[in-house]
Amino acid sequence: MPAEPAPSASPPPAIGRLSASVSRYWNRLPRNTQGALFVLLGAFLLTMMAIMFRVLGSRLPPMEVLFFRFLAGLLVLVPLFARRGFSLLRTRRHGMHFTRGVVGTIGNACAIYSIVHMAIADAITIQFSRPLFMLFIAALFLGEVVGRQRAIVAAVGFTGIMMITRPFGAGFEPWAIVAALGALNGTLVVLSVKLLRRTEQTMVIMFYFAVWTTVLTFVPTLIVWQTPTPIEFVMLALTGVLGIFGQSCFTHGIGLGETTFVMPFDYTRIVFGAVFGLVLFGELPGLWSFAGAAVIIGASLYLIRTDTRAGKKKQADANGKEGGSA
Repeated sequence: MPAEPAPSASPPPAIGRLSASVSRYWNRLPRNTQGALFVLLGAFLLTMMAIMFRVLGSRLPPMEVLFFRFLAGLLVLVPLFARRGFSLLRTRRHGMHFTRGVVGTIGNACAIYSIVHMAIADAITIQFSRPLFMLFIAALFLGEVVGRQRAIVAAVGFTGIMMITRPFGAGFEPWAIVAALGALNGTLVVLSVKLLRRTEQTMVIMFYFAVWTTVLTFVPTLIVWQTPTPIEFVMLALTGVLGIFGQSCFTHGIGLGETTFVMPFDYTRIVFGAVFGLVLFGELPGLWSFAGAAVIIGASLYLIRTDTRAGKKKQADANGKEGGSA
């Protein structure tokens, strides 16, 4: 009796047709739309990570939560380099890698503590003030020209943080200062990446960041250690997964579309944070929070737009010179 043929490993025809149809539809979309959708997905995933931080931070020491977040990223990167060879990790800039790890640890610690102790939407909003800090840091460390108009816009943007912090009123929110410190250190991380990119590959920068942040949070975690339950272990692992995939979607989306078009979609994190904060924790941002968010978003988007235009003009001028010398 002849043997029956082995079952096919290919997907059912209906699933194959659906996949092909979705692929054709996706490929017809403009790159800006594709980029915006990736950024939107990344914003949702990163907001969910913040929600997990809030839940876990109320049950475990926030520093312990942060340690597992960094450890998860390191565990993802190690197998990649194991296959490609650890010789790729050679570097002469250990000091700068360490510096980036320090400011990154401080920035993330401030971010998670602010998420745990204040309204999630407010904490996320203040994180978006990084373009304001970047303007002055770039002028100080990179010698970039700020210009009076951009300086005024940045100053106005900082009033948005004051609106959320309310330092001179009865509703003073001290954790907003911690959130702003986190945004400042996040800006220093961006600066250190810019300096490292002159000689280092992206994967090398990511690996050493994961190593140093894991090492720097290890000892504080031992001091405050509280053994997680099995469910909490799963949630801790999930924060790492959400962070990695969320950041990957954001990075890919920025690469697909024009920065000035896709970046505003990242601000949906504030909307997601407000919705989940209301539904899950009963948090309703006040009038000052809404006003501060509007000022910060407006000023940040203006600075992003002007930076993008300046970059395009610089590139066009460089291309013109090359064409003229040809």
